[in-house]
Amino acid sequence: MSPNAPVVTRFAPSPTGFLHIGGARTALFNWLFARHNNGTFLLRIEDTDRARSTPEATAAILDGLIWLGLDWDGEVVSQAARAPRHVEVANEMLARGTAYKCYATAEEITEFRDKARAAGEPPLFRSPWRDGELPEPVGAPYVVRLKAPQTGETTVHDLVQGDVTWKNETLDDLILLRSDQTPTYMHAVVVDDHDMGVTHVIRGDDHLTNAARQTLIYRAMGWSVPQFAHIPLIHGPDGAKLSKRHGALGVDAYRDMGYLPAAMRNYLARLGWSHGDNEFFTTGQAIEWFGLDRVGKSPARFDFAKLENLSGQHFRISDDAEILQLVEDHLALHKSPALTELQKSQMLRAMPGIRERARTIPQAIDLAAFILKSRPFQPDEKGSKALLAVSRSMLARLTSLLQHATWKSSELETVTREVAAAEGIGMGKLAQAVRVALTGKTISPSVFDMMEILGREESLARIDECMGTMTAGA
Repeated sequence: MSPNAPVVTRFAPSPTGFLHIGGARTALFNWLFARHNNGTFLLRIEDTDRARSTPEATAAILDGLIWLGLDWDGEVVSQAARAPRHVEVANEMLARGTAYKCYATAEEITEFRDKARAAGEPPLFRSPWRDGELPEPVGAPYVVRLKAPQTGETTVHDLVQGDVTWKNETLDDLILLRSDQTPTYMHAVVVDDHDMGVTHVIRGDDHLTNAARQTLIYRAMGWSVPQFAHIPLIHGPDGAKLSKRHGALGVDAYRDMGYLPAAMRNYLARLGWSHGDNEFFTTGQAIEWFGLDRVGKSPARFDFAKLENLSGQHFRISDDAEILQLVEDHLALHKSPALTELQKSQMLRAMPGIRERARTIPQAIDLAAFILKSRPFQPDEKGSKALLAVSRSMLARLTSLLQHATWKSSELETVTREVAAAEGIGMGKLAQAVRVALTGKTISPSVFDMMEILGREESLARIDECMGTMTAGA
């Protein structure tokens, strides 16, 4: 591969389920590397396994990439649709003498391997049809195998793992076409990567051995071998292989939990890659900084606490309109009523306070409950206790003064502070009681910001309703 060739990467998932977190990280690394180098990021769906591949899984993968903000270049490529090209290349290899027809049955291969094991030898199948030792049976089914070299070594110059070498005697004559003449995954991947002009294959290090075997196919066709970069897998916090209990969920699950896409990109980038001690960074910074030389060899550990912390930091720098759109998307996803125009307007006004406190979209929605929910507000347990610190008459005195306020946050706070001082009660206790009257809860954005956003009529109506549930006091 020419070092001056424009960078082309690809993400090539199998559509047999959701886009899991490891696949999302692989897609992100390919996307970042392409964008950093002003290159091309391609998407190929490896749907050759027709029994397990489903349109629903393909749609889930595309939706996950779109939610993550990983835009691909050009049309999505279907590997299954390219089967005729895969067959064409295999036949060309037959003509070149770098592949051969093998007529061995499954029973014969099993018998060969059993004998090898019994003799203490590697159970690597060596076909008697490789070198024409047996005549070809006319009309019998056959597979097409690669005629792999049996001496020497194959070295993969990996951009993450370094040089990794295999003795060719340990590599088998892998099957290129099955007996029904359908291509195998190993063969199709090489043909597709070559035809799509892929310059860098970035994938999990569980594919490292595949790189050696695929290199042999490239050489058999006289094609340039792309640069390989095998990135470490993701483990759980305990160092064990990532499972569902650790967070090995689909990207859709993280969307449903309400993490910000920017936070997911930030967090996934840090799983195996680093830029100094930077934990929090924007996507623009990740594109500017990303390089394969900064990808480590050790498995990364998934940590929900770090993800949530980063999501909170991204909330604080996000655009208000962007957060509002994510809130609307989340409500639609969970079949909740759509926001009215008034609610949208109020939420945008409340957004600075919401962004300062929220770490996930559900938390943002909870903080906006004073906008989204309708009266009457039933105080929760903590709210009921907070109301015990004040009396109905105290709130009545407050509302009588609030009637004449200009209804700006600063003046509302001043009036409340004056009433608290006159009543001999702490400002915090009176403000907390007002908060409960407005929301039913003891946690919310600023009390006075909420009052300004809700307006005079609605705020006083809520306080009045709350007073109606309280016992009369001095």
